[in-house]
Amino acid sequence: MTDSHPLDPLTADEIRQAAAIVRRDQNVGETWRFASIELKEPAKADLPALVAAGRTRREALAVCWNRADGEAYRATVSLPGDEVTNWEHLPGQQPNMTVDEWHECDEMLRAHPDVARALARRGVTDMSLVLTDMWAYGAALVPERYQGRRIGWSDVWYRGSEQGNPYAHHVTGLHPVVDLNTMTLLELEDAYEEGAAADPEVMGEYLPQLIPMRLREVTPLHITQPEGVGFTLDGHLLSWQNWELRIGFNHREGLVLHQVGFRDGDRLRSVAHRLSFAEMVVPYRDASPDHYRRTAFDIGEWGLGFMTTSLSLGCDCLGEITYLDAVVHDSRGEPRTVPNAICIHEEDSGVGWKHVDERAGVEVRRARRLVVSFHVTVANYEYLVYWRFYQDGNIECEVRATGILVTSHTAAPGSRPRNGTPVDQGIYAPFHQHFIVARLDLDVDGAANTVYVTESQAAAVGGDDPYGLGLVVKSTPLRTEAEGKQDYDWGTQRGWKVTNDNVPNGLGTPVGYKLVPSAAFPPLLDPASPAYQRAQVIGHTLWVTPYHEDERWPCGDFPNLSEHDSGLATWTTADRSIENTDVVLWYVFGIHHVTRPEDWPVMPSDIVSFWLKPFGFFDRSPALDVPPSHGSAGTP
Repeated sequence: MTDSHPLDPLTADEIRQAAAIVRRDQNVGETWRFASIELKEPAKADLPALVAAGRTRREALAVCWNRADGEAYRATVSLPGDEVTNWEHLPGQQPNMTVDEWHECDEMLRAHPDVARALARRGVTDMSLVLTDMWAYGAALVPERYQGRRIGWSDVWYRGSEQGNPYAHHVTGLHPVVDLNTMTLLELEDAYEEGAAADPEVMGEYLPQLIPMRLREVTPLHITQPEGVGFTLDGHLLSWQNWELRIGFNHREGLVLHQVGFRDGDRLRSVAHRLSFAEMVVPYRDASPDHYRRTAFDIGEWGLGFMTTSLSLGCDCLGEITYLDAVVHDSRGEPRTVPNAICIHEEDSGVGWKHVDERAGVEVRRARRLVVSFHVTVANYEYLVYWRFYQDGNIECEVRATGILVTSHTAAPGSRPRNGTPVDQGIYAPFHQHFIVARLDLDVDGAANTVYVTESQAAAVGGDDPYGLGLVVKSTPLRTEAEGKQDYDWGTQRGWKVTNDNVPNGLGTPVGYKLVPSAAFPPLLDPASPAYQRAQVIGHTLWVTPYHEDERWPCGDFPNLSEHDSGLATWTTADRSIENTDVVLWYVFGIHHVTRPEDWPVMPSDIVSFWLKPFGFFDRSPALDVPPSHGSAGTP
């Protein structure tokens, strides 16, 4: 294993050291919580010199706050120097929610007599079967009397049995409001009316021993590689076929891919400096009392890294697997290891190329891909993220959303809710959306890139095209941030090509990579609505900005309890140049989830993806170098 690289994630010892330095130098005591501790990545321009000199210059960024007064601070910590080099006060900001707060809130509420009495009126008396699920607020929805506090609101659920699904039984109309710094119940919103009908009988279980049906049988499927895997992992440096990349991880984004390059002959050519997810906005589109506050920022409020779960061979991953652990921390700054957090493996990807010739016979080249993945559990939802690298230079990013729906009781038996779908007798699942923001810092053969919008158009009928057969592709450079705000257009098959106009390929055209969009949809929100005001990034499919070291979070550094978006919507007002420079693409995609009965009680994966495809990056297809499949020779 090689020595530590400047982009390697913080180790458990480094996290512990960073917290200790902050506590010592800034008198951070028992009333404080650490919201986040992560690697302060070196500036992009400094990386080559650091690597060449064999220096790591390890720094950490730590965000913490004092529960006694609610004031938050951000520290820059030099680990070799054993000191805090910068201590920044963050007035009016609320750091991300923490796992500790979620658990402590649940314990406090289940032990609270007011909650117990409210549940007893509904016939729920066993508090060990109760789950309270705390959510963050948007500032515009916080009651005036609680403005300025670090507060959350909660759903209440209960299990039908010890191992039952808690999300099967929603206690509709019961919502605690909690001060998370004092961990006290501020008020209990309770819409219960004496004589109300009993909760509907639903079948919301998923464990085999609890469902009233036999599971279908499938025979075992084994995937083996008797000669071993085709990739190598040296520390966090991953190499496979012609690909080379570094694997990173942090509390907020989870998996991060650094310095993605493709070896072309004797050259390692840069494709991307950094690929990650920077935000995930999930607005529930139901104005009822149970759901009007339900807009989650799963990355900015909670953190994909904190929510990453361990993967299991034969279940989450199939085949010859290499795992990487990840290290996060609790709110005391103590490190916590997530075993098997990242999965690396090869997959057969079907036929990559085939042709049948009457003389040469059949030639088949099977495709293989390298997959780097991680899974996240955010309360009732699971997000399964897969980055796939192909032998021909393609990169695919796929997200599967699964888990369990949020439900509520319908207004009356047999009624049809306006903003959701009935999924069982007497319950419905509200419509909602998942907007995922991919941050794509592409460096196509270097950092000086230009983004072109490409659109297919029908040629005009007449002249040398009397039959109207012509198809032309219009390619327009995006020169400023205002022009870089782009929306998908199905009618023109709009896409975006990132080119290096300074580097021609063998045919004399600029090298490039194309973002091939899919799963893009409009927000369908009033721009004045609180949900949109906090997440204006969802207003466009693509944003293009010039690279800036501090511009990492599209909805702002601290979306928890935010009122306005302080990220892309603010940065792009400068309308900076994005031509022939180091650009970052912010691609917004996801799921417009119109719920259906088939999503209950288990929700099959909704699958969405996008592609980054070489477009003139190579003089010819790297797939030519793929060996023929065994047994491909023969005649048709």
